[in-house]
Amino acid sequence: MATVLTHRRPAETAPAIDKLRELARGAGAVLRFDPDETRKHGFEPAGELALDAPIDPAVDMCFALGGDGTILTGLRAYAGTGVPVFGVNFGEIGFLSTVERDQVAEGFVRAFGADYDVLKLPGISVSDDNGEWIAINDVSIHRQPGKRVADLAYAVGPDEVGRVRCDGLVVATPAGSTGYNLANGGPVMAWGVEGFVVSFIAPHSLTARALVVAPSDILLVHNRSREEPVDVVIDGRPVGALGPAEQVSIRFARDQGALAQVMGTTFYNRLREKFGRLVAPL
Repeated sequence: MATVLTHRRPAETAPAIDKLRELARGAGAVLRFDPDETRKHGFEPAGELALDAPIDPAVDMCFALGGDGTILTGLRAYAGTGVPVFGVNFGEIGFLSTVERDQVAEGFVRAFGADYDVLKLPGISVSDDNGEWIAINDVSIHRQPGKRVADLAYAVGPDEVGRVRCDGLVVATPAGSTGYNLANGGPVMAWGVEGFVVSFIAPHSLTARALVVAPSDILLVHNRSREEPVDVVIDGRPVGALGPAEQVSIRFARDQGALAQVMGTTFYNRLREKFGRLVAPL
């Protein structure tokens, strides 16, 4: 039994879904589509389909057909359960994907035959007075459109490390360090490294530098503005705002995501393949 998630363009993923259904019928497997996915694809009832099915933590796998955002949705949905997420890249970079879109037939055969490795990914636990969230890639705290620059202070435990006027800051896991953090000039952290990195978005300072935080430490980010709220965004999705004088607590969380990958794939191979091809030849 497997959950299936897809991105917002169903016409692009339709041929892959057809292949997935064919192989599921042959394997006697059931593919679960939640109400949004059922409506998106206009499915009719069939033996290999469970339609309008809620997310079930007892499934064997989650197939995510889309870009990194879709794969992150699957990883968050199954955070802490051990359910592997098998990603097919229908996006741009697809850093988290297991296979590319032209490898769907071979990839799905691997999936149904359990011919893959599972990489455990850490997450970031983010909490404030309004709730708690898990980020697999990153949490960003940044000024709202049309508002003044953010005034953010950050502390590790009882020790305030610094205070920066900036457009915002990003706290990233090793898996997320190649995203928003990298665009900020922050360091790339290899998968397997424990800890998380803090980097700044357009800091109004000559001294603001990225900071790698140990896994046992708790990071506190304070909104020091007297008037302006700042947005809190988890893996690219807004979850709320941090009002003036409010703070958010951020902790390292081990073994949150389970990412399926082709056997023998390494972080450095993935880094070369995904980012190397974005460099134009001289």
